[in-house]
Amino acid sequence: MDPVTRLFGAITDRVIEQPRRVVIACLVVTALFAPGMALLEASAGSDQFTDGIEEADALDRVNERFEPAFGGDDPTTQLIQRDVNVLDRRGLLDMLATAERLDERDGLRVTDFSAPAMDVAAELDEDADTPEDARDAIERASDGEIDDAVDAAAEDPGFATLLSDDFNSESGTASASLGVVSHSFPASADTQAIQSEARTVAEEAPGDITAFGGGIVDDEFERVIFDSLSIVVPAALAVILGLLAYAYRDPFDFVLGGIALLMTVVWTFGFTGYAGIAFSEVLIAVPVLLLAIGIDFGIHTVNRYREDRAAGAPPETAMRGALGQLVVAYSIIAGTTIIGFLANLTSSLPPLREFGLVAGLGICFTLVIFVGFLPAAKLLLDRWRAKRSLPEFGSRPLGAEDSALGRLLPKLSAISRPAPAVFLVVVLLITAGAAGYGAGVDTTFEQDDFLPPSEEPAYIDYFPGPLQPGEYTATETINFLSDNFATSEDDTVTIYVERRMTSDSALRSLARAERDPPDSFVTVDGRASADSVQSAIDAYAAEDPEFEQLVEESALDDGRPNRNLDRIYAELRNSPYDDFTGEYLADDSRSTRIVYAVESDASDAEITADARRVADRYRGDATATGQIVVFQAVADTIFDSAIVSLAAALGLSAVFLVILFWLLLGSPTLGLVTLVPVTVAVATLTATMRLGGIPFNAITATILAITIGLGVDYTVHVAHRFHDEYPRGGDVDAAVVTTLRGTGGALTGTWATTALGTGVLVLAITPILGQFGLLTAASITLAYLASLIVLPPALVVWVAVVERRPGLLFVGRFLDAAGAIDADAEGDATDRARTDGGTADSGVADDADAFEWQTDPRPPAEDPSQKD
Repeated sequence: MDPVTRLFGAITDRVIEQPRRVVIACLVVTALFAPGMALLEASAGSDQFTDGIEEADALDRVNERFEPAFGGDDPTTQLIQRDVNVLDRRGLLDMLATAERLDERDGLRVTDFSAPAMDVAAELDEDADTPEDARDAIERASDGEIDDAVDAAAEDPGFATLLSDDFNSESGTASASLGVVSHSFPASADTQAIQSEARTVAEEAPGDITAFGGGIVDDEFERVIFDSLSIVVPAALAVILGLLAYAYRDPFDFVLGGIALLMTVVWTFGFTGYAGIAFSEVLIAVPVLLLAIGIDFGIHTVNRYREDRAAGAPPETAMRGALGQLVVAYSIIAGTTIIGFLANLTSSLPPLREFGLVAGLGICFTLVIFVGFLPAAKLLLDRWRAKRSLPEFGSRPLGAEDSALGRLLPKLSAISRPAPAVFLVVVLLITAGAAGYGAGVDTTFEQDDFLPPSEEPAYIDYFPGPLQPGEYTATETINFLSDNFATSEDDTVTIYVERRMTSDSALRSLARAERDPPDSFVTVDGRASADSVQSAIDAYAAEDPEFEQLVEESALDDGRPNRNLDRIYAELRNSPYDDFTGEYLADDSRSTRIVYAVESDASDAEITADARRVADRYRGDATATGQIVVFQAVADTIFDSAIVSLAAALGLSAVFLVILFWLLLGSPTLGLVTLVPVTVAVATLTATMRLGGIPFNAITATILAITIGLGVDYTVHVAHRFHDEYPRGGDVDAAVVTTLRGTGGALTGTWATTALGTGVLVLAITPILGQFGLLTAASITLAYLASLIVLPPALVVWVAVVERRPGLLFVGRFLDAAGAIDADAEGDATDRARTDGGTADSGVADDADAFEWQTDPRPPAEDPSQKD
């Protein structure tokens, strides 16, 4: 006996002979892992995906070295005011009243406040440097004085940056304004708590004013995960438990299977908590996987155990027979699935690497629990029930011969039975076409993917109070800022240049880059529309004649200075344009940024490609960055990771399956056969994504690994059962029928439970989770159909090739003829026996002799298919 067989035999013996110890050990491990779940922390938002992205690192350097449009180094909160006219008396007083209330809150530690209302008040009273003083100045002034103050403030180019795009300088009107509140907290302060308190103050203040900031966005990022889970988990449990109740049809087995599933979740996320891995949106896929694999293992174990019990075997013998076969299949499934998920470690995105690690480890835990705990607990449970003479409930296996499912499943092979080789060729051609079409699936990465929709779905109103989600405003606020303020980065890209900006050619290189702009860039007079340090120079020169003369004396014909740049920059930093200059020129003049306007109807991919081409025009180290470029870089990385992970998963799975089928079953080529339906499922899924307009994104990027994992799970069960059944009678068609009834019945229960259970993710608040639920249900369905429709003819072709039986390639064509020949041969032999007194011998060798089958030592059982 080989070492692998001895190992599996030892595991089986330990579970069956010492079930109490196995159950106690598993419960102790569960108790040890449970506290780790309390250590889980949420990680949400887009920032987790940008680590290590070159463009994101460049954007971080831009934010560190240049003064932001709002505020400085201190944490800031934005006040967004909406009114008919935010620049009339009432509008100005509402903004100042809110700022004054915030200033009075000691816990908020307000150090500075800037807003158009403060600028107008400064025109009325130059000493009005606090919200309270500014309010007094506005209240004392007449309407005419306020109008004059607005006109005077509007002469400052920075005044309009905090007003909506509809600001009219002639009438002094605008429908929205921004105020920026600075706090004296360190960078490590809890901005969520700070801005949440500020939001409460703003809601209680007069006028329509909303407090907003990164802390509020992060808070909603995290809350939407748990609110979605609070809706989805009960719905998924209701569906899963209902279908499991039907699959088990026994309350004791139902409870036992549920406990085993709960243990897999506790073990996996207990470890995750201890390891300090944050629970992100991507990890939402892991419980789905654990439930899918766990439900599959549980139903198969109980189903196979019931088959042997129905044949009259005692509990220990039945469980030994079930484990003797299933532990091999489970090991192949777990090993291959783990490899599929660990292939995500090739990704450069940390969340995808963490997903691969946690999912792979979770499958290990699932294998231990369903090979150890569930069979041992099942034996103890049946002994306990037998002693108390408790009645049996549903004990028939799914797919029993006389059931509707048992009659339906064998018919799935009818379509391929006449010519399985031809059927496979057609399927593979369709798969190739689907793969080619699916290769064009879109890839996106947007901050909005992680936020709830601006309007909650209508079905939310029908949920009971405890399931009602909280109020979300971040999406609506972000959309409002994007639509109404020029401060939005939605239609701009940034070129970050690291070079000495005091060199003679520094500003001239900026001018050269603006010439002949690409199609996605906004063009003004044949040049790219851009804001840079040159913009500050031009604006100040238009106001100050002395500075204008300095610029002219330092410039060539095109007006771009190439001399005296140190002096020009020093003049700018001592001018009213100091803040504007700081946005585009670093303090040490060794780096600069240029912000280009881009066409709003251009795609992110086009904008990013054009921005990178423009960056190549600059001398020095230039990098294209900005939100559009960063998110497109992440989207590209997600797609590349998905393709690399897919190739790695398929390649490693193929090698692993060949080795395992060779070591465990003596049939290495059977491992390659099991990948045929998996490939079909993956190709069909990508085509479905493109057809349905569902892109690869932060969460759906994991769907290919899930499809491979579940596809291998289903196909290994079918292939392994066929491998057990065929040698007993040597009849390929009968083995297929028995496999489809027995294993197909269990797979049907698994498919229905997991597909419908994960499909309820469409109820999640975030659309991205709904897409993931639909794709997961689709992947499970495709894997199920491929394993029951594509794999059986592949197995028939495999037998025909290995045994050199070409007649099997056209089974339907030759079955009748073969049956007639066998009947004639049997009749002739009987006649000879009657005439000669001899013994009839068909002379037909068992086809299974051509294999070195490594199966359990049980004698051949009667083939249920022969009872039809």
